[in-house]
Amino acid sequence: MNYNQAVSKAILALICAPLMMGAACEKKHPKTDTGAINAMDHGSSGSGGVAVQEGPLDTSPLPGIDASKLGDKTNTFYKLVGSLQSPCGKPESLRVSFTKDTSCKRAPYAVRYVMALLEDEATEAQAREEYEHKYSAKGDAVKLDVSKAPHEGATDAPVRFVEFFDYGCPHCAAFKPMMDQVLADEQGKVVTYFMMFPLEKHPDSKSAAQAALAANAQGKFKEMHALLFEKTPEHDHAHVTEYAKQLGLDMTKFEADYAAAVPHVDADMKAGDAAGVDSTPTIFFNDRKYEGPMHPKYMEMWIEEELAVNR
Repeated sequence: MNYNQAVSKAILALICAPLMMGAACEKKHPKTDTGAINAMDHGSSGSGGVAVQEGPLDTSPLPGIDASKLGDKTNTFYKLVGSLQSPCGKPESLRVSFTKDTSCKRAPYAVRYVMALLEDEATEAQAREEYEHKYSAKGDAVKLDVSKAPHEGATDAPVRFVEFFDYGCPHCAAFKPMMDQVLADEQGKVVTYFMMFPLEKHPDSKSAAQAALAANAQGKFKEMHALLFEKTPEHDHAHVTEYAKQLGLDMTKFEADYAAAVPHVDADMKAGDAAGVDSTPTIFFNDRKYEGPMHPKYMEMWIEEELAVNR
């Protein structure tokens, strides 16, 4: 199987099973928890510390929610909404927040999130873990300086993604169309900043990062970004110079900017290290590590909830 076939297979797997994005390019050896990417792994560890409700299962319908389409997972859905804690951090269940607490704006989105996870064949344990990562495991805010980073989308957009990536990483290549779809679907609502994080295991990735930044200096980041992923792993200086020519760049300026980009790449890597990045791709969502499935469906659910809650 060649590289393009491998990427196509990976993309198909993501589209068909968004919870299965359990692979990433590790900075070093894999750790027990690889962060935002390992949705499947951290979904297999149990109930996430949430106690299952006792007594008869409350299967009374939730207003506006058709749980019957879940088939044999309908009871699992009711079990989850009756035992998961309020997404607003209150000492009440998700069901109570949804049906009685109008001040908890997140509740309707949280119910739909659980529904979507079960529709996509998540187990009860996986759904609990994904819910916990979204609504409980907030983590500390990470302030990243993106003032010099290439970006797509309006800089005043209400939702900001920051992606740390490596042009030599096949998982980053597989994720690229996912992010492209989010940017297209949520135009005007989202801006994505791209931070370089070339891994030592991909020796020419730093050259690719320099080329992308040099192309950005001539307004051609998007085109070079796509071309570098398309041409992986041919990222040495000779190859990226050819790509610059294909894009019609001013080659004298490109060469100067390529050389001058080294400190920028180093600064991005330092920022990633400080933020705890240990694999690519790693995403930050409004200054917090994105802990959901790496698929447009779920990323867009996070976006729409964030906009509604902070409206």
